[in-house]
Amino acid sequence: MKQFKIDINADVGEGIGNEAQLLPFISSCNIACGGHAGYLQTMKTVVKLAKLNSVKIGAHPSFPDKLNFGRVVMKLSNEALFESLTSQIENLQSVLKSEGLQLNHIKPHGALYNLATKDLETANVIIRVIKSLNAPIKLYAPCNSVLADLAIKEQIEVEFEAFADRNYNDDLSLVSRENSNAILHKNDVVLSHVLGIVKQGKVTSINGVEVLIKANTICVHGDTENALGILDYLNTNLIRNGIKII
Repeated sequence: MKQFKIDINADVGEGIGNEAQLLPFISSCNIACGGHAGYLQTMKTVVKLAKLNSVKIGAHPSFPDKLNFGRVVMKLSNEALFESLTSQIENLQSVLKSEGLQLNHIKPHGALYNLATKDLETANVIIRVIKSLNAPIKLYAPCNSVLADLAIKEQIEVEFEAFADRNYNDDLSLVSRENSNAILHKNDVVLSHVLGIVKQGKVTSINGVEVLIKANTICVHGDTENALGILDYLNTNLIRNGIKII
């Protein structure tokens, strides 16, 4: 059987409080750092848990909008967005430094993530932020997105991300959370979805269209209903299907 490899990541530090349960089942995490959620204490708590479980740590910056959980596009100047994202990441880096750890990657959150996949100006701000950190920090972003393509052009290492618990449109955009079929909850459905992405490089859209996709890392959102059950099920069944979690 051919051996496949995949990283499993989760968005954490967002106020759910389930990190102690989730982290043993993932290989990288994206920690909210004050934009849409998270405070210094939550960052400290999750960083310590990640260290304990040998989980790679990423920053999960967003539009500075806790009221809307970073899921609404904010009209900010490029410089204001640059300063906010830089401040958020630096807050997490200060916690990492106190634990003797390094930042592995950056993954934008919510509306910022979705906007940067198609908007060059927003993507450019994120790339500027990463380059200003002067460290070999990776970017988690969807394949064939404006953000990923720009990062590659700027010689930033990209881990292509796909979502275990989200449905896709024909253009590989995520189905809006406002739709009832946006989120996948059932373990067997999620597994089938992930197996197609990892082993076949394909995902079936909500319209039944098979779309080509590349992924080095798969996300399960920490606030998805049954997130723990999904991760437990994936850990067992990915291995059974010849996929190693790295």
